[in-house]
Amino acid sequence: MDNSGIQELVTTGLTLDLEHEAARISDFIRKLLRAQLHRRGLVVAVSGGIDSSVCLALAVRTLGPKKVFALLLPETDSSSESVTLGRQVVDFFDVSYEIKNIASTLEAIGCYEQRDTAIREIFPEYDSSWKNKIVISGGTAGAINHFYLVVQKPGGAQLKERLALKQYLKIVAATNFKQRIRKNLEYFHADRLNYAVIGTPNRLEYDQGFFVKNGDGAADIKPIAHLYKTQVYAMARHLGLPDNICSTTPTTDTYSLEQGQDEFYFALPYQQMDAALWCYNHQIPATALASYLNTSEEQAKAIYHDIESKRKTTSYLHMPPCVIEEIF
Repeated sequence: MDNSGIQELVTTGLTLDLEHEAARISDFIRKLLRAQLHRRGLVVAVSGGIDSSVCLALAVRTLGPKKVFALLLPETDSSSESVTLGRQVVDFFDVSYEIKNIASTLEAIGCYEQRDTAIREIFPEYDSSWKNKIVISGGTAGAINHFYLVVQKPGGAQLKERLALKQYLKIVAATNFKQRIRKNLEYFHADRLNYAVIGTPNRLEYDQGFFVKNGDGAADIKPIAHLYKTQVYAMARHLGLPDNICSTTPTTDTYSLEQGQDEFYFALPYQQMDAALWCYNHQIPATALASYLNTSEEQAKAIYHDIESKRKTTSYLHMPPCVIEEIF
C-alpha cells in the first residue's frame, strides 16, 4: 500500500459521523442511568484538558446542566492553567462545581514525602524547590521500555538519570495518590447527590493502560473509552467547546515539570499513536504503518510490539476483584 493509500485509509477510519456518535453516547448514558445504575445525575472531574471537557459537554447534552456536578481538584504540582481552563469549561456549560485543592491531603498521607525520598536516592541534593518528571524510552525503538528521572534545579539546570525499578515504582506509587484522592472526592459527591461518576479516558488511555487502578480508572460510566484521541478533539469542536480548549496539548499534569503524555507513556504524539493503534486493531501490515509514519518497517514493528507489550503489562488494571467462585 502506497503512502497516499494508507493516509486515506487511516483518515477515513478515524472519521466519525459526530452528531450520530454524540447522540449514541447520550442515549447510552441515559439508558444506563435509568435501567442499571439508578442514578439521577453525573459527576465529572474537570482538568481543563480535552477528555474531561468533552465528557462534561456530553453529560450536559444528555441531562442538562442542572443534573451535572463538576469538580476541579488541583494540587501542588498542577499547572495553574488547568484550573483556569477548568473554570472556563464549567462556566461555559453553566454547571454547579466545586474547587478543592487536595495538596494538604496529599501532604498528610505522604505523597510528596515518599516521592521526594525516592528522588533523593538518585539526586541526594534534591529538595522541594526543585521540579521533576519521569520520561519513557525504548519501547517504540524495539527495546524494552525503561524510564528516566529528570529534575530541574531552581536556576533552571536539568539533570537526567535512568531510573532503577525500585525508585520508579516508589515515585509512581506516591504520585498515584493524586488520582486516588481525587476519585474519593468524586464518589463522595456522587453518593451525596445520588449521581454516577464519569470516567474520562479515551481509547488510547483505556487500551494501553494509561490510568491508575482505583484512581482515574474507577468510574461508573466511561463514555469516550471507545474514541481515539483525534476523534475526541473532533467531538470537542462538534459540541462547540471554546477554541482554546479544542487546541489544548495533552499533558499528564501530574509532575511539576511540564510533561506531555507522549513523553511519559506513549512515546509518540497522539496523532501518530492513534494511527498506529487503529492500524494494529485493523491488522494493517507494519509496512503500511511505516509508510504512514514515514519511518522504517523495523520501527513500525517495534511500535506494534510496544502496543502488545503495554496491553499485556497493564491487563491487571482492567481486572475486577478475583473471587473463588461466581456469586451470581
